[in-house]
Amino acid sequence: MKRHRRESATPDPAAFPTRPYDLVKEFTIALVVVALLTAGLAAVFSSPDVRPVTLASWARADGADFTATAVTELGGTSGTAGYGPPYNHTPGAAQKLGPVGLQSAAGVRVPVDTAKDFVLHPLRDVPEPPAVTAALATWDAAPAARQQAWAAAYSDALTKARGGAVPTGDYGPVPVLTARLLELARSGALDGELQAEGKFYQTDYTRPLLFLSDGSYLESLARAEHLGGDQWGMMNETGNYPGQAWLWLYTFWYQIEPFKSSGNADALIWGVMALLSLGLMLVPFIPGVRSVPRWTRVHRLIWRTYYREQAVEQDRRK
Repeated sequence: MKRHRRESATPDPAAFPTRPYDLVKEFTIALVVVALLTAGLAAVFSSPDVRPVTLASWARADGADFTATAVTELGGTSGTAGYGPPYNHTPGAAQKLGPVGLQSAAGVRVPVDTAKDFVLHPLRDVPEPPAVTAALATWDAAPAARQQAWAAAYSDALTKARGGAVPTGDYGPVPVLTARLLELARSGALDGELQAEGKFYQTDYTRPLLFLSDGSYLESLARAEHLGGDQWGMMNETGNYPGQAWLWLYTFWYQIEPFKSSGNADALIWGVMALLSLGLMLVPFIPGVRSVPRWTRVHRLIWRTYYREQAVEQDRRK
């Protein structure tokens, strides 16, 4: 019985066309081109790179606005206090998509009590002078109706202040509490207090941002840079997190009617985006839409080298 030995076949170099390719050169060219494009486009189209707005910078730049906002937080009349889910259970505040209350269905996932979280707890977490300790005790001992009356009276008085002098009135401990909170904010301690989560990395900016958004200082800065919501603008990033540029399609709807003037804009736009997202997922199954790439023949432009070679090959065979 003969044993046949398999001989290794040596590939014919002529059967595999080759050409020189310098990987390092191609990489260097690509790197330089991308770097120049990035620098050029960033210089022409970038958003203003301003310093982060913090509670400390707000309190130092506009102490009157900070104090007025702190009073609304203490009295439960701020935007956050009346927002409803996911922050609190404010009756009638939730938006609806038709008969469905999506905001209420989600529930209170990030509970925020503006008086306690923004004012009272920060004051209790640091050693306080006797006057502040007494003011906290007076506030705690008063019924809720009395607390709201003090806050409302002081809020009205602040609007009538001239030259920093507030008209006399029955404001209870509110002036002492808000004055001390202003000192904490200017020192930078309040930013840390509102971010404290009991974790090593403090990355939750929810409460500082809610406090900032309740005042007028942050909005005035945004509008000065043409970044207001009705100015088709986008805000800068929060800390090291990406900004909102990738949300342009979502925020676009807030600029047009009927969403622009609707009290249920958040819920309505959520519904629109849900339908658009569903449509995007179903593109391969929608007759007509799925044929757009074939009709536009964009693929032939992308693979033009392949189709050119195929045409030459067909001509050669003829």
